[in-house]
Amino acid sequence: MARAKQRHGMMPLPLLLLLLLPLLASLLISPATAEIKTLTISDDSRPLILFEKFGFTRRGNASISVSAVNVATATATATVDSSRLGFFLLSDEAYLQILQEAQQSPDFCVLDSKYIFFLFNFHDLSPPPHASFNKSYAVVYPNEYSLAFANCLAGASVSMNVRTELFNLEAHDSKDYLSAGLTQLPSLYFVFSLCYFGFLGFWIYYCYHNKRSVHRIHLLMAALLLMKALNLICAAEDKHYVKVTGTPHGWDVLFYMFQFIRVVLLFTVIVLIGTGWSFLKPFLQEKEKKVLMIVIPLQVLANVASVVLGETGPFIKDWETWQQVFLLVDIICCCAIIFPIVWSIRSLRETSKTDGKAARNLAKLQLFRQFYVVVIGYLYFTRIVVYALGTIAAYKYKWVSNAAEEIASLAFYIVMFYMFRPLERNEYFVLDEEEEKEAELALRDEEFDL
Repeated sequence: MARAKQRHGMMPLPLLLLLLLPLLASLLISPATAEIKTLTISDDSRPLILFEKFGFTRRGNASISVSAVNVATATATATVDSSRLGFFLLSDEAYLQILQEAQQSPDFCVLDSKYIFFLFNFHDLSPPPHASFNKSYAVVYPNEYSLAFANCLAGASVSMNVRTELFNLEAHDSKDYLSAGLTQLPSLYFVFSLCYFGFLGFWIYYCYHNKRSVHRIHLLMAALLLMKALNLICAAEDKHYVKVTGTPHGWDVLFYMFQFIRVVLLFTVIVLIGTGWSFLKPFLQEKEKKVLMIVIPLQVLANVASVVLGETGPFIKDWETWQQVFLLVDIICCCAIIFPIVWSIRSLRETSKTDGKAARNLAKLQLFRQFYVVVIGYLYFTRIVVYALGTIAAYKYKWVSNAAEEIASLAFYIVMFYMFRPLERNEYFVLDEEEEKEAELALRDEEFDL
């Protein structure tokens, strides 16, 4: 029996467990949106390939088509056991059970597990030269599943063309290609786009009635609102067409374009406001220019990574690398935009000791300190809390994390725009002689530590 198993090329247990770990990471962070996808796998020897993740209702359906299949072994004379190569669906809950099975059996193959939703193996393929298979499967147990391919033959590499179509049937048997927890996204994004278009109209009206106090930064802020609104309307159309037809019909290109401009503008506006540009001074210092020169190229890289992650999926070999690049770049940018605000607070603190304008400096310090707290809160919520919500929420309520992110973003925009709105007598230029002495005492007692 042991020799028979060895002929199948089973992998040692420690190696199998090590190779299962990336799948767990992919299960946690892989995108849950799905559409009709046509993929090409070339000479891939990975034991597990995760294609996509999808939330099924009681009327779920998975249609899979493979063609041009070729299996290459380490030695030309080695026999190929086609039953050791196949597709399956896996829920997050079943993953731990599979790990336990792997620990109990040194020759474990995930295709033999009773906890997977087995679809088919290569034994079902039509004979060469066609080597193809096409079948649809009804998913009657509602849950969020990951579609994966298992290669339990050590040293074997697989090449094939794969077409996947995951959807849920709605009333009148219409297909919904969005995951059960994300089917609300088109309406959600459309509502928020209307909010930002209304916000932009109000901002233009307000700036027009206070045009004497409008600075160049206010024009950039208006451009930021426009890009955010366009980004959301494109996201709504993208998700709508994916939901109805399974393909975005080009709206994904516009979505990524406006997302890139919006993110670069957002980080630029935060940096410029943090430096006091066009409010306190009409120029940028060298160190502030360097921050922009670092942040903007990094955002270009982050958006490239975002496009790769969104348009390919975890089936590509370097998908995890792109995921790590995106997270690392995002963290660096979030840290970088904090420095100009800290520099401005320190500069104002030093200036307050010498220029004799205590009331003005106190107002500026309070404003920058509040802005610092708001930026930190926004970054913390959108990077950590939103991720936690998406992780712990049931698959039917994945949209809640998207809604929380958009609500937090809208709240941040409103607070930031209110704090730095154009006013003939805004808090940057407070000069009240009656408050001068109280301000001097406050500056002497308050250190404004971060």
